[in-house]
Amino acid sequence: MTRRVYLHVGAPKTGTTYLQDRLYANRSELARHDVHYPLGLAASHFKAALDLVDLSWGGQREDARGEWGRLVDRARRHDGTVIISHEILSGARPSQIRRAMAGFGDDEVHLVYSARDIARQIPAEWQEGIKHRRRRSFARFLTQVQSARRTKPNLWFWKAQGLPDVLTRWGDGLPPDRVHVVTVPQAGAPRDLLWERYCRAFGIDPAWAPEESSRENVSIGIAETALLRKLNRRLKKAGLPGEDYRRIVRQLMVHETLAHREGMTRATLPPVAYPWAEEIAEEWVEWIEGAGVDVIGDVEDLRPVRPPEDVAWVNPDRPRRRDMVDSALDALVAVTLEAAGRPDPHDQIGARIGRAARRLRGQ
Repeated sequence: MTRRVYLHVGAPKTGTTYLQDRLYANRSELARHDVHYPLGLAASHFKAALDLVDLSWGGQREDARGEWGRLVDRARRHDGTVIISHEILSGARPSQIRRAMAGFGDDEVHLVYSARDIARQIPAEWQEGIKHRRRRSFARFLTQVQSARRTKPNLWFWKAQGLPDVLTRWGDGLPPDRVHVVTVPQAGAPRDLLWERYCRAFGIDPAWAPEESSRENVSIGIAETALLRKLNRRLKKAGLPGEDYRRIVRQLMVHETLAHREGMTRATLPPVAYPWAEEIAEEWVEWIEGAGVDVIGDVEDLRPVRPPEDVAWVNPDRPRRRDMVDSALDALVAVTLEAAGRPDPHDQIGARIGRAARRLRGQ
């Protein structure tokens, strides 16, 4: 049996949600071309990745026990090409990576890592953290990122986003031609360009996956993020369970409501941080060229693009109050409509809201 395994290990915020959903939507057609995206009951490799990296992830760890082993078993039932993809794999420790590689024995294993310039990644990762119940200000997050070590890092940001460190950990023992770096195009590139680069990395024809995906890991503006930070503080006091937070706040409020507001102001890196970001980019480009790994795209995509000088920077920690109020009203409308459509609202939801309100008042 001949098997080629592509391990796509991140990074987060590099079009991974779109990629994984498109692979899922076209898995039957891909299988006709001997390309396999092995799934069990779940529609993604998240639980398997969580099992391997052994993180709590908002209390979801226990539900993931044994999932990595089951994924490997499913993968080994196929010959041809097998694709495994999840962005949190980027944070795996060396011992976890050895376990992952050992599971594929003599298979031809390839590593795929997608990278985007650090000036776009920092605001994106800060906001993603807020969507996962964190409450850090942008200023604090940026300071943590700039001051943390990037070699053998402790900070999750660099474990997942530090290109040389991730590829050193995951690429240990692999020949350079089996390590593939997919660069995320800069803004304004054709819509399908990133998808085409992914296909080249996996050695597949884009025509083998004709069904599009409408899913993406959506972004919100600075007013919407500030609202969510404040809400996260209140909900921590109220004791909202993680499963309810993911369903009501992250999915309903953020993904289905706030992400669709028009005219949002996006978080960006402050101008004073660009020289530092450009130094990081230079380090990455030099590392890639020295390592001799396969690049799909252009390493110049990894260099930050400074905004025009006449565009004023807006502090993500200080949005206009009016914009926050408007976003709060939109969120409240969405939650009200959701509550109105549920059975027994007075008996179930009303009682829970009452208990949460009393906790907030300290009663």
